[in-house]
Amino acid sequence: MIKPLWNKNFTIITIGTIVSMLGNTLSSFALSLMVNQYTKSTLAFAIYLIAYSLPRIIITSIAGTYLDKRSRLKTIYSLDFFASFLFLFIFIFVKNGYFSYPFFLVLAMVLGSVDSIYSVAYDSLYPTLIAEGQFSKAYSISSMIYPLASMTLPLAVLLRDTIGIEVIFLFNSISFLVAAIFETKIKTDESQIKSTVKEESFINQFKSGFTYIKMNPGLMVIVAYFFTNSLLQTSVSQTLELPYYDNNVELGATLYSIVNLANVVGRFLGGMIHYRYKLPQHKKYNIAFSVYIIISFLHGFHLFFPKPLIVLSAFFIGLLSVTSFNIRISSTQTYVDNNYRARFNGTFQTITTTGMIIGQLFSGALGEIYDSRIIILVCNLIVVVMTILIVYNHRHHLKKVYNLEV
Repeated sequence: MIKPLWNKNFTIITIGTIVSMLGNTLSSFALSLMVNQYTKSTLAFAIYLIAYSLPRIIITSIAGTYLDKRSRLKTIYSLDFFASFLFLFIFIFVKNGYFSYPFFLVLAMVLGSVDSIYSVAYDSLYPTLIAEGQFSKAYSISSMIYPLASMTLPLAVLLRDTIGIEVIFLFNSISFLVAAIFETKIKTDESQIKSTVKEESFINQFKSGFTYIKMNPGLMVIVAYFFTNSLLQTSVSQTLELPYYDNNVELGATLYSIVNLANVVGRFLGGMIHYRYKLPQHKKYNIAFSVYIIISFLHGFHLFFPKPLIVLSAFFIGLLSVTSFNIRISSTQTYVDNNYRARFNGTFQTITTTGMIIGQLFSGALGEIYDSRIIILVCNLIVVVMTILIVYNHRHHLKKVYNLEV
């Protein structure tokens, strides 16, 4: 008999995530707007994004090694308490009119370091709070939280243009405090702490995250594809699209927020669909491969569309992205042994973040010279080719992971 999904622990972690995600999404967008408005440079904006991403190259793997033998729960709520005080400081700093690009680069690295540790702890704890047989439904809920929070992004633009953007950071401080208090109420048996596995040196445990992936060809394929995706799709769009909108008089940050809203509505609707309907187990690989191809074409061409079609394509990108996320995350977190889960998640994030940083740097530099739309188009067409070479040509390995019963 399948146990119910909405037990005490799952309810608390979901509520805490909604509260903190709401504040964090608004504040991240607010910081990006401030940096872009101040610098008016795609390269400077890219460097800011790199400063945020840079800690993930090392910290995520170290955190993964550490968290396979320590409490993931305590790490989560401790970092949320710290983030609450940090955003209170940012509120005071911005409220008093202090803005310095070098300061915000340092701040981005601090936030990136906190998020690096938090994401590994959260991704590794979350599966242990899900009842057996409920992974797909649980991750469909998880996939709806960010879209729900992102629906408030037009509010950030409105606040910037009216009473001032700094109030967002105060709201985020309160959000993290509330989330941390909720999370202290979770009671769970973190079995990895009591693992009877022979004690290894930290260095050997660190290396074992990479070794574990190498020993599992399906995981290797997933890591290779998402490294490519981070390098040529996610990082490029993240770096070039906001400046392209914000610096273009005919478009503007308002249209960007509307396009983003359409994307998150698509994500939210996709999450609801996955919550109600389970994908056929034997077709999940085929669905994932098709989604990867379609998303790449939409990402590549959508900035050439008229405004209504830009919004519509953003909606479909969001809808399909949830399918990609749900298949990958529910399958891998089911497939990976709990004693290696944090190391796998940390290593995965280290590798994909490396791709993200390289992509942010070269796309930011190219954006100073070439039309952002052309850069995005070429990069996404390369992703289509790489999807065939990696995902399709190694489908027999990938099906063993993606077509799991979750």
